[in-house]
Amino acid sequence: MLDLRLYIAQRLSAMVMAPLMVVHIVVMIIAVQGGLSAAEILSRTQGSVFWFLFYGLFVAAASLHAAIGLRVIVHEVTGLRGAGLTVLTWAVFGVFFFMGARAVTAVTML
Repeated sequence: MLDLRLYIAQRLSAMVMAPLMVVHIVVMIIAVQGGLSAAEILSRTQGSVFWFLFYGLFVAAASLHAAIGLRVIVHEVTGLRGAGLTVLTWAVFGVFFFMGARAVTAVTML
């Protein structure tokens, strides 16, 4: 049953990430073609609640998606299962989420 829930969670996280990724890529292409530098783009994200929530959701979905995917790979390659695999999954999620959250706060907070 856990595997089914993780399968569903990974598919739902992909459904969240897909439109966010498309918006991110489109906005970056438009901004760069419009002549904005990286510094100008980052200055526009400072203090924006919208971009904080947008990228925060992106980070949460990507962290969950990646942790579940790595769980499957580790299980298939090493045969690890049970509590060890669960601890590894949560640790990977925590590291990815923490790193992403730091990046989001760095580019959206004043």
